[in-house]
Amino acid sequence: MAGLAIITPSYAPDFALCAELHRSIEAQRVGPVRQHVIVPRRDLARFGQLAGAEVHDVAEFLPRSFRQLPGFNGWLNLRRPVPPLRGWIVQQIVKLAAAARSEADVVLLVDSDIEFVRPFGIDHFQRDGVACFYRKPGEIDDRLPRHVLWHQVARKLLGLPPAAPPFTDYVCWPAPWDPRIVRELLRRVESVSGRPWATTIGAQLHFSEEILYGVFVDEVLGAPATAYATDDMRCLGYSAEVPLDAHGLDELLDRIAPGDIAVMISAKSGTPLPLRRAALAARFPAGDRRVTD
Repeated sequence: MAGLAIITPSYAPDFALCAELHRSIEAQRVGPVRQHVIVPRRDLARFGQLAGAEVHDVAEFLPRSFRQLPGFNGWLNLRRPVPPLRGWIVQQIVKLAAAARSEADVVLLVDSDIEFVRPFGIDHFQRDGVACFYRKPGEIDDRLPRHVLWHQVARKLLGLPPAAPPFTDYVCWPAPWDPRIVRELLRRVESVSGRPWATTIGAQLHFSEEILYGVFVDEVLGAPATAYATDDMRCLGYSAEVPLDAHGLDELLDRIAPGDIAVMISAKSGTPLPLRRAALAARFPAGDRRVTD
């Protein structure tokens, strides 16, 4: 499908949040926009309630050699059984695989804890045929040791020489990708490692799919892939793992910018869903939410 494809990995504990996200997509989408929700097989029936979304089994996007470990948020890759793959690494592999398979002009990685509050469409994430590319130079240094590791791993996977911080930050929400670039990126990883890309990435203890994509675009491809670069996520974010009360939500939403189209309140914050729903509905009434086909 040409246009914009939204990719959302999720699972049963996040169903209520994902339902809010899906409602907001249907209310605010402009033009061809389709959400793809990717969940464990056991959750397919529950997420099938999201009318208008395409719901996929996570196994569709993983190699046959991947086996989920019972009772543990981890996987085993029969091609390389040690160490086991942690759940969050597998989720990133799923995002890469789903994006690479997409026939959309742009894919948008959107987690369940995001909600669209203003109309949006492909024109927000593509200009003159070039996908929007989020980059914020000089943001990563020794104060963010995990981000530094992600950069070092990305450079190794791409066959680039080591470098020292400060590094550019490429982590954003939502995250726009060009599927053609993702396919080229994965071919590069396979060429450098000599192994299937999912096996290579699955073997990493530290990894960020968004850092990998960003380093590839910036340091391997360059122009014209970097022609539509921006440091504006167009999304108000709250990533602290501390619950927001009604007053905190009001203060957060006071900071929304005129160009923001979405709000992200991290699921890890534990902010009560009824409070979140009420605060967003008060600022962005249902009457302002529309669908344009």
